Amino acid sequence: MHHLDFATYFTPDQPQRLRELYSYPENLQHPWVRVNFVSSIDGAVSVSGLSGGLGTPADKTVFDTLRELCDVVVVGAGTARAENYGGAVMNDDARARRVASGLAPVPPILVVSSRASIDPESRLFCDAAVPPILLVGSDADAAAVSRLSDAGADVHRSVGAAVRSVDIENTASTLNLPRILCEGGPSLFGQLITDNAVDELCVTTSPQLVGGNAGRISLSAQSLPTPMMPAHILTDSDGTVLSRWVRQRPRH
Repeated sequence: MHHLDFATYFTPDQPQRLRELYSYPENLQHPWVRVNFVSSIDGAVSVSGLSGGLGTPADKTVFDTLRELCDVVVVGAGTARAENYGGAVMNDDARARRVASGLAPVPPILVVSSRASIDPESRLFCDAAVPPILLVGSDADAAAVSRLSDAGADVHRSVGAAVRSVDIENTASTLNLPRILCEGGPSLFGQLITDNAVDELCVTTSPQLVGGNAGRISLSAQSLPTPMMPAHILTDSDGTVLSRWVRQRPRH
């Protein structure tokens, strides 16, 4: 395990060291589900309903690095609405590195919405380099699905009315997008835990106390303790802690 100063792994002339720390396993035979969250010291997942209030420069750097390394960014519809999601943004250097690694220049955003409750005029459609992928329930309203498809979305339906973790993985496999980066929200993360589908958690601890009534990073109806081991823990000079946790035993 690495327990190091963040600055030693990210300098303007050596960003590759940070990408190596967060690299996905090689030769994946199944989708690898990585989850990324930021939390306050006292466990709050947001400030006034938004995660942006917890952000730090180191967290932003890791956020961008994780997006650069993934095949697809997965997010729940509620988080997409609350955070006003647009498409992933890659600069020219990041695009070139992705292409050199065999990835698409920009990862698509896959939105999970059982009822297809996404605005076809949202930033997901009008502010994105690539169209979004939508994973909706088997009985999602046909008219709503049609509007989203007409707006450019690549729409996929789950096996049942509720979208499960296996539906996310099956869709990713069908589209050859095995390196999954889930950015929340808490209910989607909780579903992944319940379904025993989390391979890895990257979590930033923001150096502040928040209080209030903000929830935690995962929320589910039942508990499923999943043993994890730290792959690395980095600390920045402002107090930010960046940790990466991997399952003790492979699930596949």
